[in-house]
Amino acid sequence: MYYIWDMKIYQQGVRLRPRSRGFHLITGEVLQAMPQISRIKMGMLQVFIQHTSAGLTINENADPTVRVDFETFFNKAVPEDDPDYEHNYEGSDDMPAHLKASLLGSSVMIPVNGGRLALGTWQGIYLCEHRNDGGSRSLVLTLWGEE
Repeated sequence: MYYIWDMKIYQQGVRLRPRSRGFHLITGEVLQAMPQISRIKMGMLQVFIQHTSAGLTINENADPTVRVDFETFFNKAVPEDDPDYEHNYEGSDDMPAHLKASLLGSSVMIPVNGGRLALGTWQGIYLCEHRNDGGSRSLVLTLWGEE
């Protein structure tokens, strides 16, 4: 058991540039926006997306075909133009985007150890953009731990 007596808390908003529909690595942008990670001996980083039609997940950071296959899977699992959808005010990709975002979730938690994200060798943070034209996306990064 370890007690944190001198915990620091940092919070930072991040506005991501617009991206095309698909799964995009954003680990570098998160690290750039929260340089205080390098000062944390032991702690946690929460990355939260402030949108209902895009999500976050952690997965493969090396082979880009994994991100292509994620998009293929989710498009098959949650198809567009389902006649049973009632919510269609913003186009045929809108309701499927909400469902996909709920399946993946709106935040990820990553341990911080020795001033670094404790991600596995092949792990990265994905922005999961489910809209054809989702625009820029806003994140809230919250870091806490012992310096």
